[in-house]
Amino acid sequence: VGNYKRTVKRIDDGHRLCNDLMNCIHERARIEKVYAQQLTEWAKRWKQLVEKGPQYGTVERAWCAFMSEAEKVSELHLEVKSSLMNEDFEKIKNWQKEAFHKQMMGGFKETKEAEDGFRKAQKPWAKKLKEVEAAKKAYHAACKEEKLAISRETNSKADPALNPEQLKKLQDKVERSKQDVLKTKEKYEKSLKELDNATPQYMENMEQVFEQCQQFEEKRLRFFREVLLEVQKHLDLSNVASYKNIYRELEQNIKSADAVEDLRWFRANQGPGMSMNWPQFEEWSADLNRTLSRREKKKASDGVTLTGINQTGDQVSQPNKHSSSLSVQSNTVQSVQSSYNPFEDEEDTGSTVSEKEDNKIKNVSSYEKNQSYPTDWSDEESNNPFSSTDANGDTNPFDEDTSPAMEVRVRALYDYEGQEQDELSFKAGDELTKMENEDEQGWCKGRLDNGQVGLYPANYVEPIQ
Repeated sequence: VGNYKRTVKRIDDGHRLCNDLMNCIHERARIEKVYAQQLTEWAKRWKQLVEKGPQYGTVERAWCAFMSEAEKVSELHLEVKSSLMNEDFEKIKNWQKEAFHKQMMGGFKETKEAEDGFRKAQKPWAKKLKEVEAAKKAYHAACKEEKLAISRETNSKADPALNPEQLKKLQDKVERSKQDVLKTKEKYEKSLKELDNATPQYMENMEQVFEQCQQFEEKRLRFFREVLLEVQKHLDLSNVASYKNIYRELEQNIKSADAVEDLRWFRANQGPGMSMNWPQFEEWSADLNRTLSRREKKKASDGVTLTGINQTGDQVSQPNKHSSSLSVQSNTVQSVQSSYNPFEDEEDTGSTVSEKEDNKIKNVSSYEKNQSYPTDWSDEESNNPFSSTDANGDTNPFDEDTSPAMEVRVRALYDYEGQEQDELSFKAGDELTKMENEDEQGWCKGRLDNGQVGLYPANYVEPIQ
């Protein structure tokens, strides 16, 4: 009696399992979205580095093909995320709403109907079972009383002090006990027979309600199987034709890389085959613009150009690398009121790559493809970059001489993006080593912690106390 509650509880568990499956799909959709965003960021960053870097020709195209692959795969994973949330998630949500109906007093209509059905089917049989238990208890009590009466009668026969009248009472007590035993036994057997006769009908009624619960649970199990198969189809990119085409195209791009073709192109454009500009006689002209060095240009200007200034800790938008205007954006405090819904697709605001990692990646390529090379030359042995000491690789012929006489640690006050090849780039708060004092144009020579040596504006840093 009462064990039908396990079957009734299964209905409530079915509603809870729908929530669990929706949570499971929602978390997977978020993973797909984050992975797609990371692929896109990676592809964008490395595509710029490769295009600006020294690699050229067909190998460059093969390298860039990996970034194209990442962008296309990112789109596919965004489609997977969209399918999981817009199709599978919504399908479970709608089915749950149709299958389970909440009551005003709490609980579900389906749960109450099943419990009422079981209770109604069990009530007559439970009543007869209660009668059987009462008859059984009465019969056992009569048997106990009979045994006690017989024991007293037996003991009294051995007692000579007991008068015949008292003995007669004990004998009458034994007789009445035997009659009670027969009556209670008959009643017990009768109620037990009635319970046995009611049992088939009871089983039939209970099984009828149980089958209704089984059918309800079968619908849920079949629905879950159907949804899981659809989720599998959405996640399985191996059967998507466009996914296979991505890697077929990537393989073709890599195989199309031709070292001979790249060497031929370099010879024609950067080597002996390039168009020559042999020196020719040029007449002097007063209108000819005088070529100024970088430091003379800096000195002739009204002041030092500040680009991308950031106060330490402030969130200021980074201006264009070539902008000459000073742009400082004030902090704006926004109050956002939002309620979190675990089933809504939330926007991921956190960046997947830290600024430090960005800075490291920016310095991967040692120089850009279109950088200018020095054209000055000299036949003096001391100025030959390929002399015996430099040829051993101990020093870099393109680095300026460093003097260890004066080195001071300084901290950057603002962001600075180097405008020319021999200038340093750093962020507000970065620390570097000042190697030479400020010159008359307001420039200092310093060294970053990664070993890069170059110039920077003196008023962009302060000494570390």
